[in-house]
Amino acid sequence: MSTRVNVYATVGVVSAVAAHLFGASVPWSVAIGVIAPILLAAAPRFLLATVVGTFTPSPQETAAASAMSGTDFEDHVARIARSCGLPVIMTSVTGDWGVDIIVGKRPNRLAIQCKRQSRPVGASAVQEVVAGAPMQDCTRTMVVTNHEFTPAARKLAKLHGCELVGGSELPRLRATIRRLTEPTEVR
Repeated sequence: MSTRVNVYATVGVVSAVAAHLFGASVPWSVAIGVIAPILLAAAPRFLLATVVGTFTPSPQETAAASAMSGTDFEDHVARIARSCGLPVIMTSVTGDWGVDIIVGKRPNRLAIQCKRQSRPVGASAVQEVVAGAPMQDCTRTMVVTNHEFTPAARKLAKLHGCELVGGSELPRLRATIRRLTEPTEVR
């Protein structure tokens, strides 16, 4: 017998005896003795699956972002920002200084660069939005993508305080926009 089986058997016997000592009838004690090891074996798998499931986008969320064109993706992000009750400005396709969407009111405006790509987004997207934000009178920056970011993009974003929202974080985009457009305290 393996050690794992011995542990499960011991847990079953101890649970049954404890249940009987606490006043459970013999049939209930036996049932508890059988169920306790099963719960012990299933709990780690259940908890792991729960945590993984929480951070995994549903097939509809993944498929929706992947099936969009670049312009559709910008419209999708703008709709999410509008649902926060904030003013949203979609910049022109050319001459936008690397800013696709402007969200919020002065002085807490957020510049968003949208990148719908089939590969990880690089540092150039962060450079564009960080450089373009002052030109659009924005104080905060964000890059949103349906994919993920390269290590260089993450490092540059951290250096400049640029928020990165990758494909797996898209379900939390609304909360992130609200957090970044909250009025700052004046001291």
